[in-house]
Amino acid sequence: MDGKSLTPQEIKLQELKTIFPEVFAEGKVDWEKLKATLGEDINFSNERYVLNWAGKSDAFKVLQSPTTKTLIPAKDESVNFDDTENIFIEGENLEVLKVLQKSYFGKVKMIYIDPPYNTGNDHFIYPDKFSETKEDYEKRVGDKDEEGYMTKDGMFKKNSKENGQYHSNWMNMMYPRLFLAKNLLKQDGVIFISIDDNEVHNLRMMMNEVFGEENFVASIIWEKKFAPSNDAKWFSDNHDYVLVYSKNKMEWRPNLLNRDERALKRYKNPDNDHRGLWVSGDMTVKTYNAKYDFEIATPSGRKVNPPEGICWRFSKEKFQDLISDNRVWFGADGNNVPRLKRFLDEVKDGVTPMTIWKYKDVGHNQEAFQEVRKLFDGKQFFSTPKPVRLISQMIKIGSNEKDIILDFFSGSATVAQAVLEQNKIDGENRKYICVQLPEKLDVKSDAFLSGYETIADIAKERIRLTLLKMENEIIDEEKSKKSEIQFEETKLETKLDLGFKVLKLADSNFKQWQQIKNKDAKALEEQMKLFVDPVAESATIENMVYELMLKSGKDLNSKIDHKNGFYAINDDELILLLEKAEQKIIDSIIAAKPKKVVALDKLFKGNDQLKTNTVLQMKDAGIEFKTI
Repeated sequence: MDGKSLTPQEIKLQELKTIFPEVFAEGKVDWEKLKATLGEDINFSNERYVLNWAGKSDAFKVLQSPTTKTLIPAKDESVNFDDTENIFIEGENLEVLKVLQKSYFGKVKMIYIDPPYNTGNDHFIYPDKFSETKEDYEKRVGDKDEEGYMTKDGMFKKNSKENGQYHSNWMNMMYPRLFLAKNLLKQDGVIFISIDDNEVHNLRMMMNEVFGEENFVASIIWEKKFAPSNDAKWFSDNHDYVLVYSKNKMEWRPNLLNRDERALKRYKNPDNDHRGLWVSGDMTVKTYNAKYDFEIATPSGRKVNPPEGICWRFSKEKFQDLISDNRVWFGADGNNVPRLKRFLDEVKDGVTPMTIWKYKDVGHNQEAFQEVRKLFDGKQFFSTPKPVRLISQMIKIGSNEKDIILDFFSGSATVAQAVLEQNKIDGENRKYICVQLPEKLDVKSDAFLSGYETIADIAKERIRLTLLKMENEIIDEEKSKKSEIQFEETKLETKLDLGFKVLKLADSNFKQWQQIKNKDAKALEEQMKLFVDPVAESATIENMVYELMLKSGKDLNSKIDHKNGFYAINDDELILLLEKAEQKIIDSIIAAKPKKVVALDKLFKGNDQLKTNTVLQMKDAGIEFKTI
């Protein structure tokens, strides 16, 4: 309601939409569809099966544009930074995905994301001003308040359903992120995406384009509520979807799930078969074959034929072999339709995952709320968290020992908690990478009033509280095994990775070349002076180490050793010379026989002879040498 009356044009459009809803796309008339609907013989200008939307070509530009950003460590916000391999990255996820492309290409086994559902009330980033300059765009998406936090007016746009490009805006946001995420998956990797009815149709088509329709695995229906919403206007919305795609379906297979008590109770042994517990299965198939349509005599003498139109699963000869091997069950009185005995110790080690997940098996929304409340001492900071059991189910299906699990819409960090708790249950050592934008909280929210500034702050605290909870659980378990005196003399030891390292998206530590407008010679001269020393004023040695490590393709858990004047990455894989250059240090580096050395060019200033000798010595030693 805006207080304005409808124009005659708007009234006519509403009438047309009532009669021909199929000719409207995002509130606008598709004239070719209208002509075709009215029976006019036309040729569509783009008559082929293709997914298209407003801004798609520009979304490719966003995807393909490189980033100069880097990640810098935040050790004071981490837990066991030097020993852990779990990672939490604070930053805009599109830029973070670009930063990770080289160092994590083809290394991630499983991705789970819970993106905005595009309900009409979501605020998210979408590139809606492609005509603006790069400087204007960076200013807009980098708008910050006085304390340096990103503002919703600059970084986030509310995608209202009244928006003329409502679906397109959401797809422009999702497409480049999905494309970059696919690059990070291993060939046998898999991605799970939570979504609801608002965009499941578009997401499915978009995933078909990015991952390939042949790599679609499943559309899971998750029962997210345990009771109907009686205040619903039409139907009670009790489910969400989880779309599953693999990087290469021919190379990926889901892990089997453990049989629960209900499944095991189905197995019995009423005839005391020496092979143990069994369950009976149907012996008919719907694909009819006359050769397999024959009469069977039960032990009681009753004659049995398969139902009309279907036949037995086996031939007469094979059926007799099964009877001889006591693998056919005719019921306790020998008078029932024959069924095949399937023995527990002969079936697969687990259960094949199904596409309907009930809340009693994987949790529901209310359970998710309670999990967060319990950690935060009764306070509820998130409106739509996912239950840990739901994510754990995906982890069990899609990952194994030491695999990396990525979530670049981290939100409340449920994935981090699920990975930690599942590792504790099955003893495996999976690692997570969670990415969350430092979105400023509403100053009136309970979380803000409790001292948190951003969503990322709450997520990090949830991980810390989860680690503390798990440590206490391990202590309680150890206490139950030992006397009080024995326990006090025991140092707490566990194979679990009870830590996480925080890194933050930041500007490069090195000055970036700026395009000079209007061939301004003076401006060019000034910029050339800046590159005498390429190191930015805000740079630190540690931050440069992480940036050069990432841009050299080394991951964030690489081993970093500070030795005699240089930094060694993964022993001999890469050496960084960032502090000073002298012949003694150069000799030590060459003796270490690294594959590659990167040095700051300014370290050789005033000593051209040392630089020339270093280049020659590195070449003779077969070491790749580069200066910046």
